[in-house]
Amino acid sequence: MKVLLLADVKSQGKKDQIIEVSDGYARNFLFPKKLAVPADAKALNEARGKEEARLHKIEVEKAEANATAAKLAASPVKLTCQAGGDGRLYGSITSKDIAEELKRAYGVDIDKRKIQLDAPIKAYGTYQLDVKLYPEIVGKLTVVVTDAK
Repeated sequence: MKVLLLADVKSQGKKDQIIEVSDGYARNFLFPKKLAVPADAKALNEARGKEEARLHKIEVEKAEANATAAKLAASPVKLTCQAGGDGRLYGSITSKDIAEELKRAYGVDIDKRKIQLDAPIKAYGTYQLDVKLYPEIVGKLTVVVTDAK
């Protein structure tokens, strides 16, 4: 009997997979525990629809990530800070500060954990940072740290 799995079943298959099992296994184990349904036309259409929706969602998210990456490349973040006599900043600039400035200046909402910052910025200058927007999609962000004067 062909069945469509509604959940992962150990040693049988993963969710939304169509497998061939014995009639007794399906009737006595899979169906009562709501782990599977018979693989009829209705169930197959539902599975196909779910898969198409999932793929469409992934494509939309990738398109949004590419648009955000293009926007990040075109919009440098300028931060001003005070520093001591040796040029070192009082405190440091973290990914949280960069994310807040991006939101304030350009309206781009990026999670601070997605900004790849090895160590907090503690000196004036221009820095190139990577922003992980989606698996396989990494945006480039320019951060310029200047004097507050």
